[in-house]
Amino acid sequence: MSDYLWFEGIPFPNLQYEKERLEEIRDKFVIRDEDTIILTYPKSGTNWLTEIVCLIQTKGDPNWIQSVPIWDRVPSIETQKGYPLLINKEGPRLISSHLPFHLFPNSFFSSKAKVIYVIRNPRDVLVSGYFFLSKTKYVKYPESLTTYFEWFLKGNGMTGDWKNHFTVAQAEAFDKVFQEKMAGFPPGLFPWE
Repeated sequence: MSDYLWFEGIPFPNLQYEKERLEEIRDKFVIRDEDTIILTYPKSGTNWLTEIVCLIQTKGDPNWIQSVPIWDRVPSIETQKGYPLLINKEGPRLISSHLPFHLFPNSFFSSKAKVIYVIRNPRDVLVSGYFFLSKTKYVKYPESLTTYFEWFLKGNGMTGDWKNHFTVAQAEAFDKVFQEKMAGFPPGLFPWE
């Protein structure tokens, strides 16, 4: 866990995140009414959705997608590269983020900005995250899928607890459905048992 920056109890990979930037995003970054935000938990389909939204923006013309890298078209607000691009960008902005609800820019809650939120099955998020980390140098690679699974269940995903992207009511509704879907797995596997 030393490969992580801990901010308000949430681990973020050291290579992409800085405490001061996360504070500035939450407290000072201005979300504009005309902005569109793609918000996901990591490994939930961010790039897939970004490509779709970009094609909608260009009415199906792929030239923009083929000529401009995804991180320049739809910068991630919390990254070292994305934040400066967004600060200086004129007009409506397409923004991506993995920030949990309570760390999102305060200005969002009084804006008319649009948010597209993608939820992916947590089993798929877990497996995708595990194999993604095995091919990158963001953080130390977990020694096994079992170790990563235990870590994930404790709420220590790549940007915190998978469920804390939700409001309390959304998390409770998810818990109910997830417990029903996971019935039949070996006893003692989940924290609610």
